Amino acid sequence: MMIETITLTLFSLLVIYYIYFISNIYRGLGKLKKIDDDKIIYEFVSVIVPFRNEKENLLKNLKSLEEQTYPRDKYEIIYVNDSSTDNSVEIIEVNKRNDNIKIISVPEKFSPNAHKKRAIRYGIENAKGEIIVTTDADCTFNQDWLSTLIKYVDDKTAFVSGPVEFEVDNRKYFDKLQKLEFAGLVISGAGLIGINRPVICNAANIAYRKKVFEQVNGFDDQLKLSSGDDEMLMQKIWKETDYRIKFCPDKKAIVKTAPNKTLKQFYQQRKRWASKGLFYADKLLILKLILIFLFYLSLPMQLVLVIVLSAKFLILLLVSLSLKAIFEYLVLQKGTDLLFNKKLLSPFIIAEILHIPYIIISGISGIFGNFTWKERKVSR
Repeated sequence: MMIETITLTLFSLLVIYYIYFISNIYRGLGKLKKIDDDKIIYEFVSVIVPFRNEKENLLKNLKSLEEQTYPRDKYEIIYVNDSSTDNSVEIIEVNKRNDNIKIISVPEKFSPNAHKKRAIRYGIENAKGEIIVTTDADCTFNQDWLSTLIKYVDDKTAFVSGPVEFEVDNRKYFDKLQKLEFAGLVISGAGLIGINRPVICNAANIAYRKKVFEQVNGFDDQLKLSSGDDEMLMQKIWKETDYRIKFCPDKKAIVKTAPNKTLKQFYQQRKRWASKGLFYADKLLILKLILIFLFYLSLPMQLVLVIVLSAKFLILLLVSLSLKAIFEYLVLQKGTDLLFNKKLLSPFIIAEILHIPYIIISGISGIFGNFTWKERKVSR
C-alpha cells in the first residue's frame, strides 16, 4: 500500500511538472512580437553554409541565397567545404553568379573531431560580417529571409533564432508526421525564448554577433561534441552575457528543408540531437529535461502497474494522456497560427501515440551517443 501511494504521488508530480512546462511554452508564444520592416539596420552579414557531400541540394540552396533582397554589398555567402568526396565544390564554382560568394575548405587538421562546428568556426574566422548567420546546404529560403531575420538583431540583442519547416510530400504520411513533430520542436523553442528561458533552436536559421561569439569563446568547450553549434551557443550567450535572445516570429523568415527519407535516418538524427542534452552547462536545465523524460517513461510504466499494483494507475494514465494531448494541442495550435499552416495538425492523434515511444527510445539512445551523420560514424 505504501509503495502504491508513493508511486502514485511521484507520477502525479511528474504530470503536474510537465503541464507546467507546456503551459510556460504557451505563455511564451504570446510574448513574441513581430518587428516592422522599417526597423532594419543594414549591418554587414556573413552567411555561413557548411556542407559535406550535398551535390543534390546545393543548386537550390545557392539560387535562393543569391536572390535575397538584402543589399548585395551588405552580405557575403561563405560555403565551407567539410571534406566532401563528391563534386559539391565544383557545383558551386560553376553555378555561382554573384561576386559576394566564396568557397573555402576546412584544413584536415583543423579541430578534426568537431565535425560541423569546425566548419562553422573556420567560416567565422574567414568572415567579414559583424553578424554571423548560419544555415544548412539542404535549405531553401524566401527572398526576404535574410532581411526579415536581421531585423531582430539590435544593439541589445546578440542571438536570434528563426523558424525552420520541413517541406514534405503530403502523399507520404511519414513526411506529415515528421513535419508536425519538427514544427513542435520549433514552436517549443520559440515559446521558451518568449519567456526568456532559451533551450532549443536550429542551426539552419540562426544569427548572432561575431564579437559576442568571440566573447564567450565560441565552441571552445564543445569541440568534442558533434552537435550543439546552435542551442549550446545560445544558452551560453544567455547565461554569460547581458545580451537578449530573440525568436523571429515571421513567416517570411522560415527556412525550408527536407524531412528524413527513412525511419533509420530519422532515428539517427534524433539520437544525435538527444546526445548533447546531458552536456548542457546549466545543470538545472539538465534536471528539468530529466524530469520531462521521466514523465514520458512513467506513461508505459503506469500501464504495467495497472496489472501489478492497482487499477488506480489506469485512472492516472488516462488523466496524464488527456492533459498531455490537450495542452500540447493548444501549444501547437497557437504556434501554427503564428508561423505555419494549420493543415500540419492533421496527423496529431497518431503523432501523440507515437510521440511517447519515440521520446523514450531517442532519449535512451542519445545517452550512448553513437550515431551516423553525413556518412560519418560519430561517438558523441
